[in-house]
Amino acid sequence: MRLVNRSGRAFALYEVLLGVTIFVVGVLALGRSVENCLNASVLNAEESRIRLILSNRMSEIQATPGQPDLSKETKINTGYGVVRLVQKTTVATLTEDDGTELTGIKSVVLTAEWIRSGVRQSETLQFYVYRSG
Repeated sequence: MRLVNRSGRAFALYEVLLGVTIFVVGVLALGRSVENCLNASVLNAEESRIRLILSNRMSEIQATPGQPDLSKETKINTGYGVVRLVQKTTVATLTEDDGTELTGIKSVVLTAEWIRSGVRQSETLQFYVYRSG
């Protein structure tokens, strides 16, 4: 009778070890998932900040009277590092359907460049500005 008891106890120990192993694997997988969610959240916040920088600069250019600068470079220190904002303005050669050339329209290209984990990243925004004269 005692032999049956000892083997029953050993079987219970294996069950507990198997249960703990499954639990540990589950906790590790859950921890990895939480880490991935946090990384995605940080990347999303960084890219939102870049879009906001581009949008703000576009609004400044559109609201400022006179011709936009032909070339301009600005460095902006964000919470995620330094972002280099490059502005290039060219004359837009646009024509109507009937061939009439539109004048006074400038094409502005804003490029934000930054480094994420040692890799150079960039985001570009292009828009048109009309100034008469």
